[in-house]
Amino acid sequence: MKRKFCLKTNGHFIILILWLLAFFGAELRSQDVYPAGQVQEGLKVESKILGKEVRYTIYLPPDYQTSSRRYPVVYLLHGYTDNDTGWLQFGEVHLTVDRAIAEREIPPMIIVMPDGGVSWYINDYKGKVRYEDFFFQEFIPHIDATYRTRPMKEFRGIAGLSMGGWGTLIYALRHPKMFAAAAAFSAAVWTDEEVMVTDEKVYERIFAPLFGPGLKGKDRLTAHFRSYNPLELVKTLPVEKIKTVRFYLDCGDDDFLYKGNAALHVALRDRKVPHEFRVRDGGHTWSYWRTGILEGLKFIGESFHR
Repeated sequence: MKRKFCLKTNGHFIILILWLLAFFGAELRSQDVYPAGQVQEGLKVESKILGKEVRYTIYLPPDYQTSSRRYPVVYLLHGYTDNDTGWLQFGEVHLTVDRAIAEREIPPMIIVMPDGGVSWYINDYKGKVRYEDFFFQEFIPHIDATYRTRPMKEFRGIAGLSMGGWGTLIYALRHPKMFAAAAAFSAAVWTDEEVMVTDEKVYERIFAPLFGPGLKGKDRLTAHFRSYNPLELVKTLPVEKIKTVRFYLDCGDDDFLYKGNAALHVALRDRKVPHEFRVRDGGHTWSYWRTGILEGLKFIGESFHR
């Protein structure tokens, strides 16, 4: 009886050990065990155009420190009232990129996240706050000079959400020689009708600094506004130039910006510009962007392959 008891106990012990190994193995696998890229926050570049320092955050791929190779770059723009850390803090983009690179869903890439404040990434109507000029004349050259980038159009992409989606479209349309691909999430695109009926207090707070104060109705559709309106640009720019950039649009079915994004899709279709248009279940939320960024980066990453 004693021997039987020992055999039974040993059997249970072995089963327990196997169960613990399986449990902790699964726990380890469920944790972030992918090679981690390096995230550098609080970086600054001195801007003579803006007359101040501009913060940025950068993600360097896992093998950046151990290789001598150069990498493609994606500029990732934040939304209104956010800053350069938003895509990390709320979007967890570094974790997404770590896993995607490890699983070869995207090529190793540098992700650059500048602080755009509430500039909408453009030059204002007075020419006083010239963020667009800063971005192309100072910021991209700074990144290319500081990091091992591949500083050519075919290895440079841009993406962003909301205000950053607007900036993504504006930059890709106005500077098509600079980007291979653009991925805009919940882009802040409005039809002319929506702009004309925007609440006066909202207009004065958000848009007046960009396009001029005290404007109502059709008077809001100024030449400066039209020069930065993605819908207007898609309809008026030479179609062959637009086609030199690959476009990816993604907007939730419950997003308040659905009308402008749908109109942009129609405008691109009307001009026979190849592009991808996604409507997923969701609204203007971080859970929507967090679950969508991978597909946008995969789309851009495809442009980097040869």
